[in-house]
Amino acid sequence: MNPNSALSAWQLTIMAVVPVALLFAWLIAIFIAAREPVRRDLTVAVSPGESVTAGTGSSLPEQPPTDRMAA
Repeated sequence: MNPNSALSAWQLTIMAVVPVALLFAWLIAIFIAAREPVRRDLTVAVSPGESVTAGTGSSLPEQPPTDRMAA
């Protein structure tokens, strides 16, 4: 008097999808945890008297161009 132990197709699908989804979630969590932190030190490193040149990321103060012909 054993009941039918065969599982239906949707039950087998859930049993296959849940572990795969958990594996992907675990791998994504590891990837996020292992990333390098975003560098936001550019705005902190520049003092109020200095300006940052656009596109170069340099925090050196701007210098006027030198005139070589005057010398």
